Amino acid sequence: MRYALYLGCTVPIRNMNYELSARKVAERLGIELVDSDQFGCCGYPMKGVNHRTALLMAARNLVVAQEMGLDIFTLCTACTGTLTEASVVLNEDEALRQEVNEELEKATGKRYNGQVKVHHIARVLYEDVGLAALRDQIKVSLNGFRFGAHYGCHYLKPSEVFEGFDDPEAPHTLDELIEVTGAEAVQYNTKLLCCGGGVLAVDEEVALAMPQAKLQELAQAGIDALVLACPFCDIMYEYNQRRVMRNVDPRFQLPVLFYSQVLGLAMGMSAEELGFSLNRVKSKGLATKLAALEAAKP
Repeated sequence: MRYALYLGCTVPIRNMNYELSARKVAERLGIELVDSDQFGCCGYPMKGVNHRTALLMAARNLVVAQEMGLDIFTLCTACTGTLTEASVVLNEDEALRQEVNEELEKATGKRYNGQVKVHHIARVLYEDVGLAALRDQIKVSLNGFRFGAHYGCHYLKPSEVFEGFDDPEAPHTLDELIEVTGAEAVQYNTKLLCCGGGVLAVDEEVALAMPQAKLQELAQAGIDALVLACPFCDIMYEYNQRRVMRNVDPRFQLPVLFYSQVLGLAMGMSAEELGFSLNRVKSKGLATKLAALEAAKP
């Protein structure tokens, strides 16, 4: 498997642990991720302001992958949704593709043929690699770890462009990916709540209030970490965790991990290799379990 790696805007700046662990896991699984310095913003921040501009921005990135002769491998779910929607719309609507190509050609001298597909890391692992093949790669069982999966709004939405991958109202794929490692995927009531990231630039007070219920419920459930696969969800649940919980419990600490870090641990990689030192929220409980996991390796 070979893909063009699309990092987007947030991962290289704020989520280097995500990129590091994703690259490590992909390499171990024989997935080749090809870099390009030609990719730009996916267009998502512009969707609410100027939809045509957002579509053009997405199409330009699809052209970059097209010239590489590769489909796109993404880490950010918002980027995935934006690029996937653009890919599907431009593939199905020839008239719209012609309009977009006229503007693209003026700006870049290039045209998009409508053939590039976009694959989020979780979907690649679940569908292209497969659960059975992942189980074969497990070297260290995470039995005894309890994780809560956070899907977020863009993991499966807009649902009509994701070809029936999972159920947007009752998702299970991330839970299954967690369970492949031997860990428990804890079920909880606030599982489908939005992280608040989409509101952050509009109303910070409202945005910071939105993650609070989920953090509180998961802490009460005694989980080891919240597990996700979106950099902006991480910003809300981890980067802003102290601000979210400051009026509830200033000492609140609930670790947040990227799924690639969890899978990497089960594949026998060390926490250091997977960028755990870059995780902002640390707890003695998780640190103790990680140390025990390392000590138990043959």
